[in-house]
Amino acid sequence: MSTITRPVKLLSGLLSDKGLTKKAYLNALTVLLEYGASLIVGFLVTPLMVAGLGNYLFGMWQILNRLIGYINPVSGRPGFALKATLANQQASIDYDQKRRYVGSTFFIWLLFLPFLIGIGATVSWFAPSWVHAPMAYIWVVRAVAALLVLNMIVNTLSSIPQVTLQGENLGYKRMGMSAILVFAGGGFTWLALYLKTGIIGVSVAVVTSTVITGLFYLWVVRSYTPWFGVAKPHFADTTQMLGLSWWFMGWNLVTTLLLASDVVVLGLLNSVESVTDYSLTKYVPETLIGVIVIIIFGIMPGLGSIIGTGNYEKAVRLRDEINSFIWLAATTLGASILIWNRVFIGLWVGAEHYSGSIPNLLVVVAAMQLALIRSDGNIIDLTLRMSQKVLLGFLSVTVSIIAASIMVGYYKLSVVGLCLGMIGGRLIISIGYPMLISRFLGVSLSAQINRMLRPVFVTTLLFSMAVGLDKFVSIAPGAGIKGWVIFILSAVGTGILILLTSFFTGLSSDQRRDMLRRIRAVTTAQAT
Repeated sequence: MSTITRPVKLLSGLLSDKGLTKKAYLNALTVLLEYGASLIVGFLVTPLMVAGLGNYLFGMWQILNRLIGYINPVSGRPGFALKATLANQQASIDYDQKRRYVGSTFFIWLLFLPFLIGIGATVSWFAPSWVHAPMAYIWVVRAVAALLVLNMIVNTLSSIPQVTLQGENLGYKRMGMSAILVFAGGGFTWLALYLKTGIIGVSVAVVTSTVITGLFYLWVVRSYTPWFGVAKPHFADTTQMLGLSWWFMGWNLVTTLLLASDVVVLGLLNSVESVTDYSLTKYVPETLIGVIVIIIFGIMPGLGSIIGTGNYEKAVRLRDEINSFIWLAATTLGASILIWNRVFIGLWVGAEHYSGSIPNLLVVVAAMQLALIRSDGNIIDLTLRMSQKVLLGFLSVTVSIIAASIMVGYYKLSVVGLCLGMIGGRLIISIGYPMLISRFLGVSLSAQINRMLRPVFVTTLLFSMAVGLDKFVSIAPGAGIKGWVIFILSAVGTGILILLTSFFTGLSSDQRRDMLRRIRAVTTAQAT
């Protein structure tokens, strides 16, 4: 009997949604499944895109996605304001007020729509000259850019049901189905490539996937959030949401520049072909460390309810736990990537696309830095005090882009210069955001620095060793399935060893105890 009941109790504990810890775990599991699906899709589709589009058009696809992303803030980004507001007021049962918040969000979308269409059309028209497209590709580039603008418009509207679920800490209600939709989107892209519709067909596939995903979330939110609807907003509601939307719009521009400027700078000041090698080299670091960021996004609504009730002491403890998790996961993944990324790229698309050990190291450091920045940025969002965060962000990305442009364009340092410029500029918010949090939540900045010293030392040591080991690991090209099996087993074994080393050397006994306690809370059905 016990052999049957124990697995049942474990499964019941894992799927229980009693308490903030369990909901945070389920939200994280949901986005992890969804992101895992996107990893698989990217892994399978990217080589097909490189082969089907060629180096030039694949690099162009990367650049256009980032370029069009720059105008994303013009949409007003009302969904971000709605998500933060609902998370902050999660305990409220004033459902009429929440419907008015949704109504304000829809109104703001309509208000910004003409600006988005106008600027999107302008960017689409001039994009070919900005990226120096050959005559044969001018109208292709314009068509792809226009389709990406259309996708942005649809996504901004269709995201309202999704952010409502997330703000109400119910993002886990979409578990499983959202991952299936990711595979469906990959299927649309594969079909476009199979039918030889080129880069325009790939763009149509992306728009189709966005529409279907939006309809799915509308069904989910109507099923699990009975109050969801659109009510005519009061003037005060609209003013409040519009004020937040302006700052979220500014932050979205900062985020877009943080995430996308590297490819644009490299493409404009070096070459479109170099973007292909850089994008493939950073695929694994960005993707795996991106998992950490997405998990944090799933956890944050629960923290928002704690900040909303004024329990700052508990919020500080949870932030420390989150940062310990980010450091442990990023150090483990980062060191593993430094050892095995060259082998992975050789098996995946060919070793000639690997940018080198030092660029690989800098890409990993930049990705780890960005994960910590976005975590602290999300915590500041939940306080609904955005102004200083956005202004610091603008200063940081401005310095990053200028420094990277000088390194790539003037000093011709290519990927190394690009990464150094980006990392250096981001130091402004790597230091500034913890200072803001110390002010908002009443936590000592010196205490934060003291907790960082030991992990930073361990990360530096492990990364240095990993870079040294990079040249000693190899799997013969063309090894086929056997090569992949050897790679996966070796990478997993390395990762486990690095995880154990990081856990016992980089975390204090108190941090280890808190992390194990949180894991036990996740695997039981108790509310915590």
